This record gives sequence, C-alpha cells and structure tokens, in this order.
Amino acid sequence: MADLKLSPCIEMVFNTVPEFVDRIDRVADCGLPAFEFWGWHNKDLPAIRERADRLGLKIAAMCCDSTGALVDPANTAAWIEGAKESIGKAAEFGVPTSIVTTGNELDLPRAVQHEAIVAGLKGAAPEAEAQGITLVLEPLNIRVDHKGYYLSTSDEGFDILREVGSPRVRLLYDIYHQQITEGHLIPRITENIDLIGHFHCADVPGRFEPGTGEINYVNVFRAIAETSYEGYIGLEFRSTGDHGDAVKATKRIAGV
Repeated sequence: MADLKLSPCIEMVFNTVPEFVDRIDRVADCGLPAFEFWGWHNKDLPAIRERADRLGLKIAAMCCDSTGALVDPANTAAWIEGAKESIGKAAEFGVPTSIVTTGNELDLPRAVQHEAIVAGLKGAAPEAEAQGITLVLEPLNIRVDHKGYYLSTSDEGFDILREVGSPRVRLLYDIYHQQITEGHLIPRITENIDLIGHFHCADVPGRFEPGTGEINYVNVFRAIAETSYEGYIGLEFRSTGDHGDAVKATKRIAGV
C-alpha cells in the first residue's frame, strides 16, 4: 500500500494568514510535502517558488488560466493559446499539474459543447506532452456550489479523456463534488484510476475537512492507496476550527 501525498490548497486552507506566501510556512509546519493554489495570473510566482524551495516543498498544482470557456466552440483557438501559456508557466515554475475547468453550460446542444471540450484539450495536449505537464479536467457539482457548470459527472469526464487520448490529459476527481453528484466513489475511483491525475477532498455536507460529514474517508483513502496512483490529494476544504488542526486530523485519517 502506497503512502498518500496530501497537498493543501492555500486558497482555502490557511486563508486566515494575510500574506499568501506565508501560508506556505504553515504547510511546512504541518509536515506536508506540497501545496497548491488556483489561478496564477494574480500571484507572485517567483516568490511562491522561492518560499517553497526554501522550505523543501513541492507545488502540486495550479489552475490553467485560459481565455474564455472551454465549452464554447467559437472560443477553442483562444482557449488553446491560453492553455499553452499556462502550461509554459507551470513548466517554468515546476508545477506538474494544471487544473482545467469547462465553464458554464451554453445554449447549445450538449454534444456540441462536449466536442468543443475534446477539441480544446486535444489542441493543448501536444504542448502538455512536450513540457511534461498534466492537464486535469475537473467536474464540479451543480446541486450546491456551481449551478450552471457544464461538466458535473466523472462519467462524462472519463469519456472526454478517452476521446482526447493523451497521457498528459487526465481527470481531477474531486471526492466532495462527486459524492454530491453521483456517489459510488470507490468503484468509480478504482475502475478509472488510470485516467485520474489529481484528487481534491472535502466532506459532505459543508465542504469541511474529512471526518466531519458523511464520507467514509478512511475507506476512500485506503482504496486510493491500494491502487497505482502516485499523485497528490489536494485538501480543498473549509476548516471547522483551527486550520492546522483540520490538516492534522486529515493526516490521521489518511494514515500519513
């Protein structure tokens, strides 16, 4: 059984620390190997990289800041160019994973939007392959947090990835979002682990730390550890109390 690697998203975890780069120190204080964040355009990437290096931490992931919605077939060329820029930034600053979102559903047939997602990812895949960066496509729940978002199910996400057919385009399986959307977590994870490039976790309801809600994270984490997965599990949750305590509780549940 492999040891799991946890990576707090410092947009949510330790967000009570005013200076963004100082949140990285809190990650180190908790004995974790890596951290992640959302968009990079509004971040001081050199300062983040310097602090991470000083503390011996990895940057696990950041978002693919592209142009417009991936679901829009009229925007495919612009999206690909923006994705290539994000891939270049990820490579420059040593961030192996770039998180892709689809944008909200448009007033177009879903098949057309599905095809636009495939076309955009196919267009960006050669650059990702050349730079050694993995794009991870993220389904989000539309019942609670992201009403109107196009891609809610991991099932359609996996279908998209099979159509794209690149080893550098994978799924971001967010355990919180998929518990709300479709459940059946462990079979979906284990049967499709070859298509999963990153995880996020939080509990349901409330999006708080594991152990506060209905998801049996002991079993979910154990199931992941028993697969071939070698990537990170992002901690993208709200904390019910002290953020450090929430992280340490999650480490205990994950057995790390």
